[in-house]
Amino acid sequence: MIKTINKDLNILKQVSQPATKSDLPLGQDLKDTLTANAQRCVGMAANMIGVNKRVIIAAIGPLQVVMFNPQLIAKRGPYQTEEGCLSLTGQRATTRYQQIKVRFYNDQWQVQELALTGFPAEIVQHELDHCDGILI
Repeated sequence: MIKTINKDLNILKQVSQPATKSDLPLGQDLKDTLTANAQRCVGMAANMIGVNKRVIIAAIGPLQVVMFNPQLIAKRGPYQTEEGCLSLTGQRATTRYQQIKVRFYNDQWQVQELALTGFPAEIVQHELDHCDGILI
């Protein structure tokens, strides 16, 4: 179901709670909401749709990858960039890493690891920050 984008900073600054198998339907809400905002958005976290759970989605090429309880397990190559966010106005400076590895549960509740570089890595880092209550 397409959800409204949350802009309440008090909610966005909260650290997300771990997801459980019962949160699997949240993945579909994130897919639907990302698809509805695809012209201006490439990723989102559950708190952006008002759910305080550690779940993100990232558009990686033509795929929408939902990650439950994602954890950054490796990072390399820091750089400075500017990012925007559907929940915030304007662009903000931030530090990101060119190469990352993330571990997460997929929509079958299987542990996965994914190595990402460039823009897909930046998207995932932005959404991981949301899970940790960090706003750019």
